[in-house]
Amino acid sequence: MSQRSDIAPQTLQISLEPEGVEVEYLDDRSVFYHGVPERVEESVLCPPGRDVHVLVTSPDGSEGVMVYVNDRRTHDEILESTGVGRVVLGREETTSLFPGVEATNHAYRVEITADPEDARGRVFVFAEDEMGEAAYEIVPPEEA
Repeated sequence: MSQRSDIAPQTLQISLEPEGVEVEYLDDRSVFYHGVPERVEESVLCPPGRDVHVLVTSPDGSEGVMVYVNDRRTHDEILESTGVGRVVLGREETTSLFPGVEATNHAYRVEITADPEDARGRVFVFAEDEMGEAAYEIVPPEEA
């Protein structure tokens, strides 16, 4: 497998729907994350082997930036054309994805920790594999 590099995200159009979250890529394609995200406080520890996508939206939810964490399958050119970013972390490495949002690689699990007030928007985490997907929104403790 070829080496993958970190890629900075670009601003994407977002639609928060009662049935889930839609993200429109820069190449005019879109993806729909099904289901109402589960509201959690402070962090999400994703199960092993899941593709982890982190979306931080504007306060009104109309636009945002998305980063894939530890994605080693998607070619750089595809991410660059869609506007999605990527961060590749070593074992036990932590990095800031956005202000107020950090990712940590705990061996086979990725943990996303966020403070939505510092992020100045809404913070969503999507963890998916071929068996299904889970959606979370990290909220301040008084809102969980």
